[in-house]
Amino acid sequence: MAELRLYTTKSGRMASDSFALDDVMNAIHGEGLAWLDIYQPDGDVKEFLSTVMNFDELAVDDVFGHADTASLRFEDHRFIVVTAREGDHRLDTAPVAVFVKDELLITVRHSEIPALTTFTRRFLTNDEEDIALGIDYMLYELLDAIADDWSPIFGRISSDLDNLEFRVFDPSQRYDDLLEGLHEVKRKLREANKSVESLHLVTMRLLMPAERLISEGVMRYINDLHQLTIAFIKRVNNYSNGATSTRDTYLSNVSLQLSQSNAKLTEVMTTLTIIGAIMLPLTLIAGIFGMNNDDLPIESVGGFWGIIAIMVLFAMLMLTYFWRRGWLKNLQ
Repeated sequence: MAELRLYTTKSGRMASDSFALDDVMNAIHGEGLAWLDIYQPDGDVKEFLSTVMNFDELAVDDVFGHADTASLRFEDHRFIVVTAREGDHRLDTAPVAVFVKDELLITVRHSEIPALTTFTRRFLTNDEEDIALGIDYMLYELLDAIADDWSPIFGRISSDLDNLEFRVFDPSQRYDDLLEGLHEVKRKLREANKSVESLHLVTMRLLMPAERLISEGVMRYINDLHQLTIAFIKRVNNYSNGATSTRDTYLSNVSLQLSQSNAKLTEVMTTLTIIGAIMLPLTLIAGIFGMNNDDLPIESVGGFWGIIAIMVLFAMLMLTYFWRRGWLKNLQ
């Protein structure tokens, strides 16, 4: 079942049992500007939007289907879709559909949107001068609340990125899960970019005079919001480039450490190979003269000490050969 909240600038929040969907227009009559927030819309809400409010059929279908960023003007209403931050523990985004008709602002959403809490406070505390600007100013306040919701998020992302950069370049300690942390920052930036790009496109469309989507008195506010979205897009790009650079540096350090480890392993293997190459002929000589055979020419080579001299001579010759080839330089 859908959850409904109705606010007016005159009476504040209206009790849920004081109005019905079919009677919303009568309930807000004489109450100034009004805002109806619909959470988790159902079939009755779709009927209300289509039949009672007479909103465009395609716009209503977008609310219950896959809603993309939109800024559309119809004969007696306007339809806007922006992407906002969801209120769960994991940073995700979700679309918020907005209908504007006469003095009524209707938001339809399928997720918890923290920015609407901020907008509620702004809606109920606006002064007479702001209210005089009409429902278009409330639309600006809604979009601005969604944009402002990202400011602390960007601050935390910046801190996380600085911390990860410090860990990558800290030679005194080895940290775990650095790559996972960098990928998580990249994921958050992708989600944030969905929202700020959506706000950027909507505000750019609202600023087009030919579209007549917003009143002249609110244009300067929308222009300020548009400049804010441009600044947010630049921050997202800068943070994303920083995360990519830090990730590449981390991978380069890992590759360098692996290369150094392989170099040390190569030195060890070279040492073992040289030792094995020297010992092989010595083992062969010892094996030959160690055979239990009466006709071995042991006396002709000087007996035991002669055999030792031959083995030392072979070892010296091989060491000299290895030295001339430069194979012993890596052992120093």
